[in-house]
Amino acid sequence: MKLNDYTQNLSLRIGSIHVIAFILLSILGVRLYYLQIVKGEYYSEKAENQRIRMIPIPAPRGAIFDRNGKILVDSRPTYNVTLSNEPIKKINVNDRIDEYAEGLNLEPQFVVERLNLIKKQPEFEMMVLKENATIQDISWVESHYLEYPELRVELQPQRFYPHGPILAHVLGYVGEISPKQLEKPEIIEKGFRPGDIVGKGGLEQYYDEYLRGKPGYRKVIVDSRGRVQSEIEVVPPQAGQDLISTIDLDLQIAAEEKLSASVTKRGTIIATDPNSGEILVMASQPSYDPNVFIQGSSNPEGRKQIAAYWQDESRPLYNRAIQGRYPPGSTWKIPESMAALQQGVITVKDSNVVCGGGITIGSKFTRCMGSHGSPPLSYAITKSCDGYYYRLALKMKIEGLIEMIEMFDFDKRTGVDLPNEKVTQTPKSWMPYILKTEGKWSDIRTVYASIGQDTVVATPISMLRAVASIGVKGKMYVPHFLKEFKPVGPIGEPGGSGYAPERIGFGFQRPEPKIIPMTADQEDLMVKGMWGVVNGGGTGAGIRIPNFEIAGKTGTAQVAELGKDVGANKDHAWFVSFAPAFKPEIAVIALIENVGFGGSHAAPAAKGVYEAYMLKKGIPHEIQEIAKK
Repeated sequence: MKLNDYTQNLSLRIGSIHVIAFILLSILGVRLYYLQIVKGEYYSEKAENQRIRMIPIPAPRGAIFDRNGKILVDSRPTYNVTLSNEPIKKINVNDRIDEYAEGLNLEPQFVVERLNLIKKQPEFEMMVLKENATIQDISWVESHYLEYPELRVELQPQRFYPHGPILAHVLGYVGEISPKQLEKPEIIEKGFRPGDIVGKGGLEQYYDEYLRGKPGYRKVIVDSRGRVQSEIEVVPPQAGQDLISTIDLDLQIAAEEKLSASVTKRGTIIATDPNSGEILVMASQPSYDPNVFIQGSSNPEGRKQIAAYWQDESRPLYNRAIQGRYPPGSTWKIPESMAALQQGVITVKDSNVVCGGGITIGSKFTRCMGSHGSPPLSYAITKSCDGYYYRLALKMKIEGLIEMIEMFDFDKRTGVDLPNEKVTQTPKSWMPYILKTEGKWSDIRTVYASIGQDTVVATPISMLRAVASIGVKGKMYVPHFLKEFKPVGPIGEPGGSGYAPERIGFGFQRPEPKIIPMTADQEDLMVKGMWGVVNGGGTGAGIRIPNFEIAGKTGTAQVAELGKDVGANKDHAWFVSFAPAFKPEIAVIALIENVGFGGSHAAPAAKGVYEAYMLKKGIPHEIQEIAKK
């Protein structure tokens, strides 16, 4: 009986074991099905990524050249210390901060920023921890290879600006894309990631899409510690397109020297070809060295210099040529004169207007610097007769001045191919505010506006564009730096791994000018007046050059009321011009801040550019010597 009970219990136990085994095998089978079939591709890729790693090969940015092929910006190879994401996933990164900072001479705060940034990236990504690594940096990384497998020394291209502060505002610089930029949908759509290098200002920013290349990669096998064991495939990067600019480096250097020699060392000089809008020179001082932003962003000394640039009250990061807005003074009389002719307020045959030594509006007397009788337009331009323009503007009325502003595009940006251009402020933009606060537009404001004061503050680039059009039959070209982007060949074969198609070369896309309607007689009258400024005993007579006739206009713009216009509040000096006067090849504008008369300070600065231009054109040495006397 007991034996029978035991046998029955044994069968029950065996049955239970079978059931339990079946359930366990079923669970295991389901789990295996989930892991190998449902999630098989995911884990296969994960395992492959742990064995095979893609090491990016940065693409060199396109170089930038001047119009004669001289290098302005290039990329040169440099050793960078890179940080891989995957190895640090398994460690407390806070343990690395002090070691990285001490070993690589980095600021701890900078290390924290880099570690926080890379932790947000996908696995197996890497970013630069320190650029321009020294021999000591490289030795430290190599000696701690087993201890810190996430660090690697890579040979990568680094942007280099061989001329330092020269052309800094035109060229800009490059840097890592900011977290704020990465939040923009259009940036996300283009596939940008933290750590990517983009243009920051100047041509680097404006043409970033074309200057930036397509990165390549190395496909390698790594061991469990992330060390490279062998190389499977290499896809080379596609370099960015080279930019041929309109800049003439020789003329640029001449302009920079003139600004450096000025009294305040603050101002701008721009030169263009008035027949095309090509910018030959754009100098703005004080300036900065863009290499500091490339080589110094990760070390204490560099960061200190960058902070000093931002805090400097003279604003070295500010491009005065396109962002500075200054009262244009008497240079404003040139577009005003042409508008008066267009509107029929004066004519070529009857252009005389009374000077009167000034004008009285209500109880306010506004003086002229002389007493010129009732001069014709050409004489008023040559002698810069303020009284003439007070009355001319009152004849035109504020509506006529606004029509002039619209005709010469002073209510718009010029369209120059640089970021952050400012718009000139004029009576048109001030009108709503004045009407709201004062109830009407008074005649005295029209009088002040007639000589480029009070409600007029213009960018130098907009003044040069407007005045240069007078010498080329009213053609107002868009000022620009792009002459040509060179083509770049394809990488790989279509449909193949890492294929990058050919990038087509192209030139500036907006070559057609706006036409300011003027007759040949009107143009001739205007040019004769501007010719007289330099060659006929006018306000710019001191820069006359034999055998090279300059047509110009000086300007002395008040920044403070009379009696207070001293020291830091001294007048701004202007000179705007083109030459040869009756068939222009080059137009130049110079603005020197807070120095006094335009004829004494700005005109000589512009003359330096003309002399450099003459030298390039092959004018005999003896003519140069005569010009210097």
